[in-house]
Amino acid sequence: MSTGHVLLGLLAERPQHGYELKKEHDQRLAGAKPLAYGQVYATLQRLERDGFAEVAETRQEGGPERTLYAITEEGRAELERWLGTIEPPAPYVAGGLFARVAVAGKAADGYLVRQREAHLARMRELTAEKASGTPARVLAADYALQHLDADLRWIETALARMKEEGDHA
Repeated sequence: MSTGHVLLGLLAERPQHGYELKKEHDQRLAGAKPLAYGQVYATLQRLERDGFAEVAETRQEGGPERTLYAITEEGRAELERWLGTIEPPAPYVAGGLFARVAVAGKAADGYLVRQREAHLARMRELTAEKASGTPARVLAADYALQHLDADLRWIETALARMKEEGDHA
């Protein structure tokens, strides 16, 4: 995910201050790692440098100076390009779950059983969150649930293959 493109998408709706962008990012991308304020402002500076965003207004009303950012036409074109780009499927198998099982080999069955329990517990948490969540939170929970479900299917397959290997040994 490109933080700059996400911020451009938020600026496409209306000019915003960095504080508002951080809040909006964290609400819209519920379940994603929250942005640090420093990352927001550093990204806004790069977007401005690259001509994708501009300072629309600067105010100081009794507090810190507040800078309002707006998307430029170049920024809109870049956002459209990014939105139209297909996210390529991962070319390699990566992830801690796979790596542990690959290294542990036949001894991974206990780990897989514990991992399955951890996945099921997280799935219960996410399902509960969906009941009272915002639309963004529900989408994030659905995304995470489907990935966890795929992991669970793989865990079951791995356990079955390990049992077969043990039966044939």
